Amino acid sequence: MEKFSTYGLDVPELLLPKDGTDLEKWAVIACDQYTQDREYWKRCEDFAGDNPSTLKLILPEVYLNDSDKSERISRIHNTMKEYIEGDVFAAPEKCFAYIERKTAYGRIRKGLIVALDLETYEWKPFSKALVRATEATIVERIPPRMEIRRGAPVESPHIMLLVNDPDKTLVEAAGAQVRGKKPLYATKLMEGSGELTAWAVKEEDELADVEKALAALKKANTQADGSSFLFAVGDGNHSLATAKAVWDEFKEKHPGVTNHNARYALVEIVNIYDDGLTFEPIHRILFNVDTSALSDTLVKELGGSVNTCKDADELEKKVAASRASFGIVSNVDGKPVYQLLETPITELAVSRLQPVLDAFLKSAPTQHVCVGDVCEMKKPEIDYIHGSEEVFRLGAKPAATGLLLPPIAKDSFFTTIGTGGPLPRKSFSMGEASEKRFYFECRKLFS
Repeated sequence: MEKFSTYGLDVPELLLPKDGTDLEKWAVIACDQYTQDREYWKRCEDFAGDNPSTLKLILPEVYLNDSDKSERISRIHNTMKEYIEGDVFAAPEKCFAYIERKTAYGRIRKGLIVALDLETYEWKPFSKALVRATEATIVERIPPRMEIRRGAPVESPHIMLLVNDPDKTLVEAAGAQVRGKKPLYATKLMEGSGELTAWAVKEEDELADVEKALAALKKANTQADGSSFLFAVGDGNHSLATAKAVWDEFKEKHPGVTNHNARYALVEIVNIYDDGLTFEPIHRILFNVDTSALSDTLVKELGGSVNTCKDADELEKKVAASRASFGIVSNVDGKPVYQLLETPITELAVSRLQPVLDAFLKSAPTQHVCVGDVCEMKKPEIDYIHGSEEVFRLGAKPAATGLLLPPIAKDSFFTTIGTGGPLPRKSFSMGEASEKRFYFECRKLFS
């Protein structure tokens, strides 16, 4: 609808599976999850069997580098065409969809499914677009994904956009209006991943309230230079960058075509202040570095001071209660040492930390590392770790230093990106792997 174009949105024609479809077999988790776990995807294949399933419309990234990738993509496109021409989808529903996702952890995340105008999105650093990337985009990851979207008859989203809405005027308010109606669908999710329910947002008064909320949010998120930062890509940044690249390619080949299904991408809008949305920091482990030199560098570049904690529990509690304190876990003379670096940082902590680590690693010398009786020279390395338990386990090993990061501060999230550009990669994770978005809704893309 024209009134939503100001906000980079459109009301999509949703394709949903017809009545009688086994919905638990239809819905499947985002393709960029379990990328090292072929057994997970094999279980999904076995569970879906010969039933209609979004699993047959996607390429799990665990297979992205396999030799049969081209055959898989061809099979995916053929299945999409069969689903459209066959008896799989019900009649299209022109609506937004309010969804509630109950995860295996008991959390309920709320979302609003919309079509996003790709002309309003830009992933490049320091963009002033309405929709911006939250993390650095790796350009090399886009072309292989373009092969999948290019010419695809349908799309199904795993992209989640974050909106800065502390008063819960958009997604939650839309849900309050429609939850009493008959759902569009309701299903359990495979692999014990929870439940998913959706309701249509399509009546005139419902859409008017959505538009009113968007207008207020756009105004509230207008920056000093006049640009508005309405949405941040919380998950699926490379998928959205791929969708934009395919649209740009299509425009170049079809000059004069300004409106086409490929101009839009289905996405789920989620409030960053949603109680069911957990933001987990991604911690760092450095190998083969001098911990003292690292600590001195961090103090010099970030400010603050380092103090020793008596044990891992004290360190973890102090980091968790902070916005800008880092835990340093190392091994000295065979024993774990726990230190707290308190800094005066006011931005998101990871946005200041990672550039310092990158520079440190670039100039750090090789280290003489001994494991048992075997000694050798090793280059400094970094790895990215989910969960504090692993940081303490790995950081306490010889030749390793663990860095425990503080929680992600939601109230400074948009400000940090708006002023400093996208965060470094591996800055945060939105929930556990099984909590990621499941494919369900589809939309026609290329005929």
